Amino acid sequence: MINVKKNKIESRLEDAREELAGLKKFPDSEFVGIIKELGFRCELCARCCTNEFNDHVFLLDADLEIIRQIDPDAVTPAPDPEFCDQKGNFYVSGYALRTKPDGSCVFLENKRCKIYDNRPTICRVYPYMLHQEADEFGKVDWRQISGLNEHGRYNSKIEDSECEAIARETRAYEEAYLKQMIDFFEAVKTHFRKNSLKHVQRIYDRKMREFLKGECELEVFGYCKGGFEKQKLKP
Repeated sequence: MINVKKNKIESRLEDAREELAGLKKFPDSEFVGIIKELGFRCELCARCCTNEFNDHVFLLDADLEIIRQIDPDAVTPAPDPEFCDQKGNFYVSGYALRTKPDGSCVFLENKRCKIYDNRPTICRVYPYMLHQEADEFGKVDWRQISGLNEHGRYNSKIEDSECEAIARETRAYEEAYLKQMIDFFEAVKTHFRKNSLKHVQRIYDRKMREFLKGECELEVFGYCKGGFEKQKLKP
């Protein structure tokens, strides 16, 4: 059998498909058990609304549409674009909320969210995100990751019905996120094939170094609703 090495796009696409399939098989009872064991209660410290504790607030397409209606200038291409072609153009899977100079969310004011009723989905389910990760012995399994013990109160009693509701909402978010990632990878693959492009890690690394030093702008194609929006990012 000939071993054909997959390119980065195909590899990421395959990983996302496998993760989605694994998520769909993950038993509700185990997820509910994780939530019940954690017993998280928000104490309104607003730490999760700063990039000191969370890198960025990723927006699903449905979230992006709502936020743009509230304030079009509140969004920016998500950090850490996934790909860069040989022409130096970057491609990113979606958008994120902007942050203020102090690192807090653009909608955070006096430790309160100004758009709480319309907050993004990831803010609603936090901190109950599920991710596949290896433990100290290398065993890969579904694990809950959220910067535990850095904010909020844990080991609180949560009724079974509330745990089940949290599990449903979080699973819906995780599935929507992975489907958006799969659609993005497929769109990039098609775009690259049609335009004779390819991901070049060397150019990615060089351009990112220059950008972080303030030496250049980045041309970024942000994925949104099945297509790409061209954006310019200033350092």
